[in-house]
Amino acid sequence: MEKLYSTFCHLDVAPLKKLDNKTFVLELFHGPTFAFKDVALQLFGNLFEFFLLQRNAWRAPGEKPERLTMVGATSRDSGRGRVSPIQEAQMTTVTDTNVHNVDVKGTCNDCQDIIKALFTDKEFDATHCLSAINSINWACILTQIVCLMECPTGNFGDILTGYYAKKMGLPIGKLIIVMNANDILAQFWKSGKYEKVDLTVSEGEGLTELVEGGSDSRQATDASSVKKTLNPAMDILVSSNFGHLLWYLACENAQGTNDEEKKHAALKTVDRWMSHLKSDGHVQVPVPVLETARTDFLAERIPDDLTLKTIKSFFEGKPSYVADPHMAVGLAASCIITAQNPSNVNQIILSTAHPVKFSEAVSH
Repeated sequence: MEKLYSTFCHLDVAPLKKLDNKTFVLELFHGPTFAFKDVALQLFGNLFEFFLLQRNAWRAPGEKPERLTMVGATSRDSGRGRVSPIQEAQMTTVTDTNVHNVDVKGTCNDCQDIIKALFTDKEFDATHCLSAINSINWACILTQIVCLMECPTGNFGDILTGYYAKKMGLPIGKLIIVMNANDILAQFWKSGKYEKVDLTVSEGEGLTELVEGGSDSRQATDASSVKKTLNPAMDILVSSNFGHLLWYLACENAQGTNDEEKKHAALKTVDRWMSHLKSDGHVQVPVPVLETARTDFLAERIPDDLTLKTIKSFFEGKPSYVADPHMAVGLAASCIITAQNPSNVNQIILSTAHPVKFSEAVSH
């Protein structure tokens, strides 16, 4: 642990802050890049180094050592043109000779498709010894299992780890998925329909238009677009990790005489669903599957105007707390759910990024 998290600026690594008697914040942004990804990525590097040293120790003298090529999509808050100046500088000023940034004209979904295509190219994968640093890598999910519960959701990684933790026995009530205007998952939990919808804002729209209202609306044009919001880490349509949950949901509702038959049937079902999503832009799951999904999850959609109001409200509260726009959607959802269902249940909201990275929204 000392080696893994020595670069974190807080002794507790991920401190838990109390806002009131029922609401807590788990701060995951005390790592070197001030984002929750550091929690997993600090482990990644050490794991890769350990296993490479083990493998190369068995090689003959003079034999070329084994190397890994790490690839990662610029998913969520890493896409150029949709990030704060601080975030862009973090990516583009890396001087290491073995680190390469590639600017892709497209959305984070397009970048994820590129990564997936690389791994399905068996010859390319074998030649370059690929490994992923995104949450499609199981090691990332494994690490994040310790960091829960109420999740601003983009690629569905954090919330999926919460689901795994619950299945492993952690006493969790509901896992709350919080979306911004790119609310494909919130719509799924309402209707069972997983649908790519164009959410593109008009050209030239900026923070002022978003704050003054009227810009948080849908447009029925190119279904591959993603709406630019105050929460860039959540500006994503098709979440890579959501397919993993779909498999579990399909498995619980699959027909078969034993677990293996059910697992095989679930694979076929999810493959069919994702094929429909790719070809038709939408897929409707059966009612029993939707009801199964609702037993563990709730989903809320928080628009930009409410995000800003929430940041202001908690800054002016007692105790005063400065929330970045991603955490703010979690806080807003927490307030909505508490108002609708008053209870003694504690809520833990994940704070996934330092507010300084989104100073324009925070200081507005």
